[in-house]
Amino acid sequence: MNSLRDMSRFQHRRRIAVALLVGLILIALLTIRSAWAGEVHEYIEDFGIGVIVLTILGRMWCTLYIGGRKSSEIVRTGPYSISRNPLYVFSTLGAAGIGMMTGSLIVSLALSVICYIAFRFVIAAEEGYLEKVFGEVYAVYKREVPRFFPKLSLYRETEVLTVKSSMLYRTFTDGLVFFVACPLLEFVEYLQSVHVLPVLLRLY
Repeated sequence: MNSLRDMSRFQHRRRIAVALLVGLILIALLTIRSAWAGEVHEYIEDFGIGVIVLTILGRMWCTLYIGGRKSSEIVRTGPYSISRNPLYVFSTLGAAGIGMMTGSLIVSLALSVICYIAFRFVIAAEEGYLEKVFGEVYAVYKREVPRFFPKLSLYRETEVLTVKSSMLYRTFTDGLVFFVACPLLEFVEYLQSVHVLPVLLRLY
């Protein structure tokens, strides 16, 4: 029970950290505008939508394998065979997609780097917990599978997959937060164009 409570606490902290990060990012974006004009600006935004869709699908893919099992076993198949933290990988990708919705590649890169740094602190805390609970099993997993950036050659699949539907639905609805950025940033762009919001910085 203690392990379940500890993991629940980590997950709660993770959600708070992500929510705060998204909030700070959106506030910062109120005064930033893309320096690209015309079709290039639109292409970057369109690509950003594709990245956000990939993020939501990727997070759901991760949940198919880990949903409800993170505190009871070390999952080493599917996305967890190529990275120990694929959920965070896809979330960082989502941050890049949100940045692209501004039409700026620099903003996209900056958001993904900020997200990556923030998740490093969360991952470090979770690793301490997993080492304490799973001992040598997790130590072997750490040695063999990269912490963050996927190594595709390690990919392993499982023949049977037990899916916890409630976790899958929750991951899907959580992922929709990334889509909220699309109309929100379009509205910010409109307010900037009519000079309701100031543009303090233009970035390519």
